[in-house]
Amino acid sequence: MESLHASLLNKLVNLEETVATIATADPKPDLMALFAEIEELTAQLPKDTDPGLLHYLHRKSYQKARLFLEGKDAENEVGNCIRQ
Repeated sequence: MESLHASLLNKLVNLEETVATIATADPKPDLMALFAEIEELTAQLPKDTDPGLLHYLHRKSYQKARLFLEGKDAENEVGNCIRQ
């Protein structure tokens, strides 16, 4: 499980870094491939995964998911939706 969380965190960080360079990148990066990799890793998470993390990932709140995986969930702002 730890390696799956580490892989997911790595992909989320990679996505943020890629998005940060998109304005000057040539050719433009393939964000769809990164999204697909994140979704694939999300699908591999066990059913007993923390509901907060699943909430962030299923709603594509990737920055919040990154903070959660870094142990910084307290830094996340409360959103408009109610976690189930």
